[in-house]
Order: sequence, then structure tokens, then C-alpha cells
Amino acid sequence: MPARAKAHRKRVLIVDDHPMMRTGLAQLIDNEPDLQVVAEADTAGQALNLLASQKFDLALLDISLPDKNGLELIKDFQSLRPEMPILVVSMHDELIYAERVLRAGGRGYIMKQAGGQNFLAAIRQVLGGKIFVSEKMSARIMEVFSGRQSDHGGSPIGKLSDREFEVFQLIGQGTGTRDIADQLHLSVKTVEVHRANIKKKLGTRTATALVHFAIRWWDSQGRV
Repeated sequence: MPARAKAHRKRVLIVDDHPMMRTGLAQLIDNEPDLQVVAEADTAGQALNLLASQKFDLALLDISLPDKNGLELIKDFQSLRPEMPILVVSMHDELIYAERVLRAGGRGYIMKQAGGQNFLAAIRQVLGGKIFVSEKMSARIMEVFSGRQSDHGGSPIGKLSDREFEVFQLIGQGTGTRDIADQLHLSVKTVEVHRANIKKKLGTRTATALVHFAIRWWDSQGRV
């Protein structure tokens, strides 16, 4: 490829803790004449360091990272580089996560099962300044805006704030209150307040019932 053409390719950052996923996405993208993967990260910390030293036209981001919740990382990216679009590529159910991603500042959400051509279409749509979600998710969002459906779609999980949702996920992973506080850099008292609010919103009467609910939900997500 001529150097002039290569220089005009859009620069893509991939953030995903699964090496095979990063490799597959990079191969798919690098085969395109207008796109190139210029950096990869497997943690939020690495991604933020790269963002501080390089310029990217697009970030592809997994929602589950070992050192930070993907929703919080989106907000960090937005604070540092508000002009850079973010497309989330995830195994998690879009009905649970897509709206949260858009509210956090992401420009799109695509499931990892979507396939190569769908990935490329999503990338180009987001690079073009548009929002990308599946047809199913788009129809649901339109129902919310039209007032025919509540903004959480009838799911009790949808009632949780992003921080409560983050605490709920950690409870589902078997993490205790003190460890949750350490991971999220919160006080134990603050985590306990979040737990109480989560219990109320989900209708679980006891702490044990909340833990069982959270574990069953996390198991249903495939722990990816």
C-alpha cells in the first residue's frame, strides 16, 4: 500500500483482555484499506496510558476489563478525548448494557457474535458520526423515546444506577463488601449504602437473597 494511502487510514485502539479477540479484530480491521489498528491494551490502565501519548480516531472497547468497569473507562475516555468515538464490542446482553454505554458517552454497541461484516459496518457508522446498535436495540430505544416502554424495559436491573450496577456485578462475582470498596476506591459505608439501595430496587429482602440473585444473574451472563 502506498505510504500516502496508509497515512489516511483511520487509527484504531483495541481494548480487550482476550488476546484471541484482539488478534481477530486486528486482522479484520487491518485488511481494510481505510482502517488500521495502531495500538492494543488488555487493561484500562494500559488504555489510559496509550490515550495520553497517542491520538486515535476510534476506540473498540470491551465492557469487562480486569482492572476497571468498562462504563467507567468510557467516561474517562470522554473526559480525556471527547472527540474520539467509542464502539463497545461485548459478549454481554445488549438489552442490559447498550443504553448504559450510550449514556456514558459510547457511540455504539455490538455483540461479539455479530460477525466480521457487521463489525466493519458498525465501525464505519460510528466513524461517520452516527450511533450503532442492533435493529432490535434500536427498536427498543425508539419505544422508550416514544413513551411506549419504560427506560429499563421492565428489567429490575435497569433500575440501578451505573455505580449500583457496578457494585451488583461485583456481588455476583462473589466479592465481599470490603473488597468492593477497595476495588472501586469507595468507603465501606458507601458500598453498604449502595447495597441497601440495590436490595430495595431489586425487591430482595435480605443480604443473602441479594447475593443469590446477583450470582445467578452473573452466571447467566457467562462471566465474560
